[in-house]
Amino acid sequence: MTHKDANPEICHCMKVTYRDVEDAINSSEKLTDVTEEFKEVQEKTQCTTGCGGCYNDILVAISEIMNG
Repeated sequence: MTHKDANPEICHCMKVTYRDVEDAINSSEKLTDVTEEFKEVQEKTQCTTGCGGCYNDILVAISEIMNG
């Protein structure tokens, strides 16, 4: 089962799920750089702005989504 199918909550502080990250990526211009995409996702979802403990998990999710 992929993360997309399970839709786990990745950022607990802001209640951001895998699907929320995917939606943020799909609604932005197509970027090819994970770091730039992270900025877009963070702006749209507010992920990692609480405790920051989800930073690496958000990057992994973005990479998975961008790589299909």
